[in-house]
Amino acid sequence: MNNSHNPARPAPSAILTAHPVVAVMRAHHAREYAPVIEALIRGGVRSIELTLSTEGVFAELPRLKERFGTDAEIGVGTITTVDHAKQALEVGADYLVTPATVTAVVSAAVERNIPVFPGGLTPTELLAGWEAGATAVKLFPASTVGPGYISQLRGPFPQMRIVPSGGIGIEDAPAWIAAGALAVSLGGPLLRDAFTGGNLTELTARAEKLSKLVAEAVDARTAT
Repeated sequence: MNNSHNPARPAPSAILTAHPVVAVMRAHHAREYAPVIEALIRGGVRSIELTLSTEGVFAELPRLKERFGTDAEIGVGTITTVDHAKQALEVGADYLVTPATVTAVVSAAVERNIPVFPGGLTPTELLAGWEAGATAVKLFPASTVGPGYISQLRGPFPQMRIVPSGGIGIEDAPAWIAAGALAVSLGGPLLRDAFTGGNLTELTARAEKLSKLVAEAVDARTAT
């Protein structure tokens, strides 16, 4: 598995391709997710990553899928073991995300043709995830290197799809898309105080702004 034409490599979803923003969700308990997801969808963010650092994700995911499954894709992140990957897939995760390069998790997703985004920072880590069959590799923590890092990676790895995550602000997102990112992944800079009593109308406004900036960046990249 060493090239972008690997037939076993799960393709990016139609939702992510059309709306290349991932919202990374961290809360005290997964019961808190629904109203925040609803606010994000209203703002055009349709790829939702539930993190296993939140309690109750496996129990809540089927209910969230039933409620939002026609409007959004809901994946599970912060996966570090094959057991967690299998549990996530059993309850309907649309995709898997890892914080580090765990090739066994990638293989578990590839076997089921489920998109998977393994994390890495160095060229060695990113290549390992890509060669294992990743849909795209997650560049994490992205803010430590900046968008120019993707441009550098394009030299030796021109076919590699990359999703930067970690410390990306709303205003930063277009530069990452311009550099060639498949999508951008945001947590705190997008969600802010949404899980601690923050105004969800303001969250929708942030999501709308982010979606617009990213769409404009995609259009500009396509035009060049």
